[in-house]
Amino acid sequence: MKKIFVLVLVTFLISFRSVDSFAQQKGDPLFQAPLGIAAYTFRNEFPKGVEQTLDIIQKLGFKEYEGGTAGLSPEEFKKLCAERGISIPSTGTGFEQLEENPQAVADRVKALGAKYVMCAWIPHNGDFTKENADRAIKAFNEGGKVLKENGIIFKYHVHGYEFQPYGDGTLLDYIIENTNPEYVSLQMDVMWTHFGGGDPVALLKKYGNRWVSLHLKDFRKGAPKDMTGLTGPENDVPLGTGELDIPGILRESNRIGIKHMFIEDESDQELENLPKSIAYLKSLKY
Repeated sequence: MKKIFVLVLVTFLISFRSVDSFAQQKGDPLFQAPLGIAAYTFRNEFPKGVEQTLDIIQKLGFKEYEGGTAGLSPEEFKKLCAERGISIPSTGTGFEQLEENPQAVADRVKALGAKYVMCAWIPHNGDFTKENADRAIKAFNEGGKVLKENGIIFKYHVHGYEFQPYGDGTLLDYIIENTNPEYVSLQMDVMWTHFGGGDPVALLKKYGNRWVSLHLKDFRKGAPKDMTGLTGPENDVPLGTGELDIPGILRESNRIGIKHMFIEDESDQELENLPKSIAYLKSLKY
């Protein structure tokens, strides 16, 4: 009887699969989030017409949008997106707006119906310094608290200049370690992280569920990198054609439970490149 019980138990344990392992069966798609787009991708199109740009976004198959309202009221922009089956889980804010009036930021985010708001740039001149980081830590903790009280999750969008060495790590480590996880989450822009000298997969593993979303883009092979957080549009290439380990990034993102991934194409050939990036993402399997 004991041997039978052990055999049954072993069989059960072998057949049992965790949620993570269900997401990693051979042939399952690596890209498991709704197809998302970052608004900056269409910086050249929105001035030609908001509705026609949203039509392009819809035709490309995007279901989630992150960004501003292209000059419209939040209510009108939200309506136009909803008519096209596009949700707005996340929007953005400038650093000074967050620092000076986080409640006004919260009011705008709520009018748009978004759950997240991200800040993509910390003011600095030349090299990013500890003083810049300390200013950000204060603004993020205080602003993030106000946002949480309004039902909104604040996230800092890593931009590459934060990889200046500090202590046993970098100023990015310093910011993450000194911001309250209750008030400050993170968005990884995988290209800017790589551009600044960071390892996207290692950082996803290191900080786990602090990461709540990604910006997906790729970097031209062999192009120079630094910690400015700035590079030319010619260095933004379709996903899968550059230096980034996109499959590895997606595997780790799935493992830690990231639910929102936004393609951001900063090239000047976004309408040509986006279908290539989408096809690449859809081709990736476990």
